[in-house]
Amino acid sequence: MNLYDSKKKLAAAGILCGVVAAILAYFGNPANMAFCIACFVRDMAGSLGMHQAEVVQYARPEIVGLVLGAFVISAVTKEYRSTAGSSPMIRFILGMVIMIGSLVFLGCPLRMVIRMSAGDFNAWVALIGFVLGVATGTFALKQGFSLGRSHDTGKESGTVLPLLLTGVLVLSAMGLLKASEAGPGSMHAPIILSLLGGLVFGALAQKSRMCFAGGIRDVILMKNFDLLTVIGGVFVVMLVFNVATQKFVPGFNTPGIIAHSDHLWNILGMYAVGFAAVLAGGCPLRQLILAGQGSSDAAVTVLGLFVGAALCHNLGLASSGTALNAETNEVVAGAATPAGKVAVIICIIVCFVIAFTNKREKVK
Repeated sequence: MNLYDSKKKLAAAGILCGVVAAILAYFGNPANMAFCIACFVRDMAGSLGMHQAEVVQYARPEIVGLVLGAFVISAVTKEYRSTAGSSPMIRFILGMVIMIGSLVFLGCPLRMVIRMSAGDFNAWVALIGFVLGVATGTFALKQGFSLGRSHDTGKESGTVLPLLLTGVLVLSAMGLLKASEAGPGSMHAPIILSLLGGLVFGALAQKSRMCFAGGIRDVILMKNFDLLTVIGGVFVVMLVFNVATQKFVPGFNTPGIIAHSDHLWNILGMYAVGFAAVLAGGCPLRQLILAGQGSSDAAVTVLGLFVGAALCHNLGLASSGTALNAETNEVVAGAATPAGKVAVIICIIVCFVIAFTNKREKVK
């Protein structure tokens, strides 16, 4: 059964995904980061030693669950299809761009919506950039942008990423990977609950075709608001959760939200994310789901996310969040770093080059 043939089904899927995120936040995940693809991939990269930021190292079971959930449900419903070969290196670069933009903003599109539901005005500001980025990518599509067709491959090819992520989870459960003792990486729900939450979220996202960039793209291209219904369901549930748990704090420089009020770079960071997501064929969440249902092209984009996360912390590209000084109890405003600002500009330029040099008639 597909969920994208009815707005009521899509709304129900969004509500259920929101419930999953709320439960994970209640049982230990950071409330405003209940389910963030960029943050969780960054944590996993840290657990593997790809970066040395000790406060963001943890093999998040939710990421494994997302991919496995999409894999299982697509196999059961005979939607699994192993494909590859559509401009893999460009997709790898786009994955890096998505991650760099996300960590300059401090969150992926999913976390942007979750932060919006917590009253974070910075996320509402960043939404402007995300919409503009998606609009730019959509314009490129109208002008003939294409990364070419993917081709069927052996069924085992599409299982590589699900197996690799499962192996990472096993190594983590054995205590062989790095794990934060403080900071966001140390805040997490129990492993089994996180894995189950990821499985449910992944299955629902696969059946509903949930995509934050795709929802806005469809509105621009076809005046179709269906995919926004799913996102609306997530937002409403998280809004209720935040109000009920007294975590709804409207404002800009709010300690504990893990955000910053460097508005221009919030906008440009999410502009890069929206732009690159349309070019790659989906937001970070959608890339994981596509990888789970057999797309090696999406899997390459996911690898780009991991490398991008490592670069952000190894090269000082990731922004800092507003926090309280433990000694003076004063608010210390977060900000985008100089290196992060340069990286975002480079990422946007790269997106324009990719968008307007890859035309359908030139791709064979």
